[in-house]
Amino acid sequence: MSESRLREQITLFGKSLFDRGLTMGSSGNISARLDDGWLLTPTNSCLGRLDPAAIAKLDKDGNHLSGDPPSKEGFLHRAVYEERAGAGAIVHLHSTHSVAVSCLPEVDARDVLPPLTAYYVMRVGTLPLVPYYPPGDRTLAEAVRGLAGKHSAMLLANHGPVVAGKTLEAALYATEELEETARLYLLLHGRNPRCLTPEQVTALQK
Repeated sequence: MSESRLREQITLFGKSLFDRGLTMGSSGNISARLDDGWLLTPTNSCLGRLDPAAIAKLDKDGNHLSGDPPSKEGFLHRAVYEERAGAGAIVHLHSTHSVAVSCLPEVDARDVLPPLTAYYVMRVGTLPLVPYYPPGDRTLAEAVRGLAGKHSAMLLANHGPVVAGKTLEAALYATEELEETARLYLLLHGRNPRCLTPEQVTALQK
């Protein structure tokens, strides 16, 4: 896909996320890989009001080449790209239900959400919890790097999800599935829901 088309997609998908309340204010960021680097939404930008031409372009080492200054959380994206050669895009949000789940003390840090639906298993799989780090703390990148090779999605404690996909569309759909499953989990919390069995999960993974 051309760079201009990717810029348009980031803008379109960002507005869709904002309009549906999955991101608010200037929170969240989106990136997409190019042959010669990657695109990243600007720092302090609202995903609902992006300008395609202003989206930052970085080289493969994360150096800013053009556009507005990139998101301060770009180091997260770089860590994931370096560990996942097949990742073509990354979506990071502070979406309400996912953040709420990330604040619960009883979740399993190895896999935060249970297999409630088939689409969650297929699009997200296992979801590890990354310990809390203060905003802008670059040591978070190393924590993410240690998990990104094995997991396409991670949940940052008291912060939000980071989701990679082969394409921008795939990353977006997986992020939406994660948020919806987090909402279901909160609705069913304490009610002992029927989850997919290990055999059913294995069949889906195949």
